[in-house]
Amino acid sequence: MSNSQYIIQGAGLGLRRAIAGPLADRMPTQIDFMEVAPENWLAVGGSWGRQFRRFTEQYPFVLHGLSLSIGGPTPLDEAFLHKLKKFMKQHQIDCYSEHLSYCSDDGHLYDLMPIPFTEEAVHYVAARIKRVQDILERKIAMENVSYYAAPGKQMEEIDFLNAVLGEADCDLLLDVNNIYVNSVNHGYDAEQFLKALPGERIAYIHVAGHYNEAEDLIVDTHGADVIDPVWDLLDTAYQQFGAIPTLLERDFNLPSVDELLQEIATIHAIQARHQTGSDKQKQHGNV
Repeated sequence: MSNSQYIIQGAGLGLRRAIAGPLADRMPTQIDFMEVAPENWLAVGGSWGRQFRRFTEQYPFVLHGLSLSIGGPTPLDEAFLHKLKKFMKQHQIDCYSEHLSYCSDDGHLYDLMPIPFTEEAVHYVAARIKRVQDILERKIAMENVSYYAAPGKQMEEIDFLNAVLGEADCDLLLDVNNIYVNSVNHGYDAEQFLKALPGERIAYIHVAGHYNEAEDLIVDTHGADVIDPVWDLLDTAYQQFGAIPTLLERDFNLPSVDELLQEIATIHAIQARHQTGSDKQKQHGNV
């Protein structure tokens, strides 16, 4: 994709309620787009609803779902999908992504569980993604996830991911931190994995921090600053695919807005090294 083909541009930030007030006071121009989990905002009214409308009027938004459970055994929640479609239209949001995992059976598991890397799972998940796309009447993006065990594995992670993307004909939300985490936990080459992805399917990128539990065990937390090897992998992604729109994820242990904007500035600086002159003119400010 060229920059003009992306729904959003530049560097974005996940909107969390803990920082909504400080962000609303400033509406920083360094932030080019925002992301929220729709489950947290679908039924919100009152002052929070009004504040959310202020944000969606100021910034382009993307949605990153938490509850679809695309690899789960229970039927898709189509009632949720119809509410989601209405919500997207209401706020003029064109991009919805979810995790390539599952999080429910008889009830929600409150964690993202790994889908078995099998041919059967490829067909099952791809069919469910197609159904979601039919209801929403748009392509969705699936995120490569971090995982800590691979039960029933018959394929490599990269082959499973590429097979799902191809059969479902959906987009990819590329999480470079998850590639780094998995490369350490499962002993593979992060750059090799990255370069095997279909760049033309990447909708946008996530970058985040994590927690080092042990030398060979990293936990994907979104609760710390991004480390240099992950920034380096982001740089490699831009080198391979171009300066793709990138969102900073920070879910807890939130620092000040100024500290978050410093990491946003790092994204802008890395993007600038990989942009053509025309791309820079299209970008929204403050690189």
